[in-house]
Amino acid sequence: MLAQRLTSLINRTELDVPASQQQQLIELVELLDKWNKAYNLTSVRKPEDMLVRHIVDSIVVGPHLQGKRFIDVGTGPGLPGLPLAICNPDKQFVLLDSLGKRIRFIRTVIHKLGLTNVVAVESRVEAYQPEQGFDGVLSRAFASLNDMLSWCHHLPAQDGLFYALKGQLDEAEMGQMPEGFSIEDQHELIVPELNAQRHLVIVRAQ
Repeated sequence: MLAQRLTSLINRTELDVPASQQQQLIELVELLDKWNKAYNLTSVRKPEDMLVRHIVDSIVVGPHLQGKRFIDVGTGPGLPGLPLAICNPDKQFVLLDSLGKRIRFIRTVIHKLGLTNVVAVESRVEAYQPEQGFDGVLSRAFASLNDMLSWCHHLPAQDGLFYALKGQLDEAEMGQMPEGFSIEDQHELIVPELNAQRHLVIVRAQ
């Protein structure tokens, strides 16, 4: 049932997700559902809802990613990082979170699914000092663009971009970014069966 539902959802997007990747996405949902009962990793309880609100909601960002190395900051249970890593095996992802149970879950998924392009790091973002900067800094759950840019300013490479996954756009928030940053682009993201707005705001350091 989950496999058929995922295929149906993907067919209503412009994404091309091979069957092998769809199977990995289903295994991710099954693991998340299992762990969620014990560790409360997400407020979404039903696996069929996770397909919409966690999986497709994450992978629709994929076509907009530029570069090879990405960090997902405040990744929670690996969202959007894990679905994006599954669907973009040619890109490398660091998934960063300060909560141990979330990182343990992500490492379990990496092991069970045999993912070779994901590293999970338990750290506060302010304390994390990468050896080299990233092409893209992703965030799905930061409270505001201002916070994201203030806390993550040290993470991108020279031409790296910030990718903020948002619901409804707040014009006041967009106008309150720290100095030295500008909005490069923004996109409305279409997620089938999600009764809510989704946007991607792409920011560049000037």
